Amino acid sequence: MTEPSPSFAELVRTFARIGCLSFGGPAGQIALMHREIVEQKGWVDEESYLHALNVCMLLPGPEAQQLATWIGWRLHSARGGLAAGLLFVLPGAFVMLVLSTLYVAAAGLAWFAAVFLGIKAAVLAIVVQALIRIGRRALDTGFKRGLALAAFLALFAINAPFPLVVLGAGAIGIAVAAWRPALLALAPAAERSAKRTPLPIWRTVRTVILWLAVWAAPMVVVLALLGPDHVLWKIGLFFSRLAVVTFGGAYAVLAYMAQQAVQTQGWLQPGEMADGLGLAETTPGPLILVTQFVGYLAAFRAPAPFTPFVAGVLGAGLTIWVTFAPCFLWIFALAPWIDRARNATRLKGGLAAITAAVVGVIANLSLWFALHVLFRRTAPLVVGPIRLAMPDWASVNVAASALAVLAAILLFRTRLGMLATLAICAAAGLGIGAIAA
Repeated sequence: MTEPSPSFAELVRTFARIGCLSFGGPAGQIALMHREIVEQKGWVDEESYLHALNVCMLLPGPEAQQLATWIGWRLHSARGGLAAGLLFVLPGAFVMLVLSTLYVAAAGLAWFAAVFLGIKAAVLAIVVQALIRIGRRALDTGFKRGLALAAFLALFAINAPFPLVVLGAGAIGIAVAAWRPALLALAPAAERSAKRTPLPIWRTVRTVILWLAVWAAPMVVVLALLGPDHVLWKIGLFFSRLAVVTFGGAYAVLAYMAQQAVQTQGWLQPGEMADGLGLAETTPGPLILVTQFVGYLAAFRAPAPFTPFVAGVLGAGLTIWVTFAPCFLWIFALAPWIDRARNATRLKGGLAAITAAVVGVIANLSLWFALHVLFRRTAPLVVGPIRLAMPDWASVNVAASALAVLAAILLFRTRLGMLATLAICAAAGLGIGAIAA
């Protein structure tokens, strides 16, 4: 049976609706697109949808947004991919810009700090929930559990670079898939007898060149007008590098981003990163929009020669550009090749190993959040190459601990939704702040 081909206007309407309703992180967003595109409209068949999703999970960047771009490309070529990919991101990006503006405007107010104490506690519980959910699905062999543990220890105990951990896991997965695929629970590849059509190699090369130019264009302007010492150049360079190693989604990369933005660049305070993720959880679109919050605050606090608001908007816009332009590059360049990856055992091995390592990465993020939300101070414990961040038990934040317990009960026992949990914890934080005052 031939799949129906929607008009371009119908595609735009559908993804505009999806972009405004895509709450709940990648799992909810992928499920929403599956219901709309596969089940209700039948624009893409089940097998092709799941195969494209597997490939998108192997790529750096938000897999749900890249899947939306692939669907648009499949239905209406490049303009369809652009429309679907942009509409998946822009509603959430607009909301995140408004929330970032309100965040800096209300900073320092007692009620505002109380609300975000509740949000931080809820975010801690949400990240732990994501850790458990992903771990149950991904760690189905002893080898994968070992990879997850190794990734956690590398990040937490010896402060290994995040890109090295993730890319190293991928390399291990590729090697193990060729040697002992059962260690990664990979089934042997089935033989495909169908004749393969020639692939448009030169068209792919042109696509890569074009999108590299699109990716670099605003950076060239910033370098020419403001120079390499300006905060906008540093923002663009940092998030361009981050876009290449964002395997596993926002939760996986957040600890690395926080480490760089807080400790290396000095753009944010530790608690503000948790605030940013809390805001991103309340907006539609991919959770990696938390990068926009970081870009806004970094530029807002070093605005010259602009006003703080203008600098913040430019920082947020540049962050979104360099974060998502690579996503279009990956999809438009690889879309004609995706069908060839159906039986690529080594690629599947790399993906499986990266997914296992991401569980360890998210465990590190959970512990990082717990230390900075539940305690006011931490102290380093150094033993040779091992450097552990230890809590100062005298500085425990009783209110934050109580709110974290409340969030855990709401999520794990009553199974309340994420947005409702965030709202209740924010209200509870406001109530605690009013009582304390």
